[in-house]
Formats: sequence, C-alpha cells, structure tokens
Amino acid sequence: MPDGPELLNGRHVLVVEDEYFIADDMRRVFEESGAQVIGPVGNIDDALAVIAESPRIDGAVLDINLREVMVFPVADALRARGVPFVFATGYEENAVPKRLRDAIRCEKPIEPARLAEALFGQAATC
Repeated sequence: MPDGPELLNGRHVLVVEDEYFIADDMRRVFEESGAQVIGPVGNIDDALAVIAESPRIDGAVLDINLREVMVFPVADALRARGVPFVFATGYEENAVPKRLRDAIRCEKPIEPARLAEALFGQAATC
C-alpha cells in the first residue's frame, strides 16, 4: 500500500484553512506529492463556492475554526457529495456536532503526509 505522499499523486484536494503559513505549507507539500490543490480557501463562503464549482474533489482538509466561524456547513456540503474529509484542528471531539463525529480529526500540528494517510489510506486516526 502506498504511503502518505504517494497517496496524493493525481488527487484533487481541497484545503480549507485560514492560517496562511499552515495553508501554504499544506499546499506546497501536497503539490510536491503530485496532488492538485484546490484553494487553499480561508472562509466558509469561498469554500462552499469552490465545492459548488469544482467538478472533481477527491478529498478535503478542513480547519474547524475559520476566523471564529465553524466549518461544519462545508463538511456537510462535502458529505452530501460523498467527498471524504478530515478535520485538522486543535479542538476536542466534543466541539464537533454529533452528525460529523465519525470524521477523522487530526490534532494540529500535523504533518501533511499524515493527513494524506487519514484521507486516502487505511488510517482510522491521525
């Protein structure tokens, strides 16, 4: 089975993150691993627009708190399309609505390769 970086090759990955340096690092590492990064986007409205306009999204990494607004409408939109996602956050599990608690939650700081394994590999946790 391929490891984290190889899992990204050829994938279209949406990055929803409002911290510039974290988003840029994720983008860079994902692209170096062969992914096409969608975004990064830093707010709910932009993320929802990208989801509506993008014909292909293979997976997504979502920061839970985007400038004091919770990302859960984005998670719901991705789930409605059948797109897997992981939460990359410092928040505890109880901050996530019950309907979304089955999603993998990766605690920051997290290596982008671990995010890839959580999204596309067989890792059930980060």
